[in-house]
Amino acid sequence: MKRILIINGPNLNLLHLRNKSVYGDLKLDKIASDCQEVAKQIEVEVNFVQTNHEGEIIDAIQSAVEHFNGIIINGAAFTHSSVAIRDALEIFTGPKIELHISNIYKREDFRQHSFISPVVDGVISGLGAHGYTIALFAINNMIK
Repeated sequence: MKRILIINGPNLNLLHLRNKSVYGDLKLDKIASDCQEVAKQIEVEVNFVQTNHEGEIIDAIQSAVEHFNGIIINGAAFTHSSVAIRDALEIFTGPKIELHISNIYKREDFRQHSFISPVVDGVISGLGAHGYTIALFAINNMIK
């Protein structure tokens, strides 16, 4: 069975408390539940993680090298600041999708640059929480 790692970065654990005009009021647990439902439909295994710590994201990516077929990552603020996460993603040879709930290109200038984009296969931005399930369908098709 295909195994997909979904990584969520800092502050996404409080997604439902953030700027509701940008993020809505959905809890990350609901997004994870929706992803598990889609995973059953498309017959893949999903591991959904969230951390506020850069090193834990790097550890998850490094662990994925041996244990997962694809990665979906919402690096949150680390998208715009972490060369270390970028370098870890570059090592992972399976398909990778960068995900953003909001359209980062309609936001502040500093959010419009991604260190992650150059080392992933695709980017989903601005589709809200639906971006997660869309990413699952996409990465399932990308895994050989």
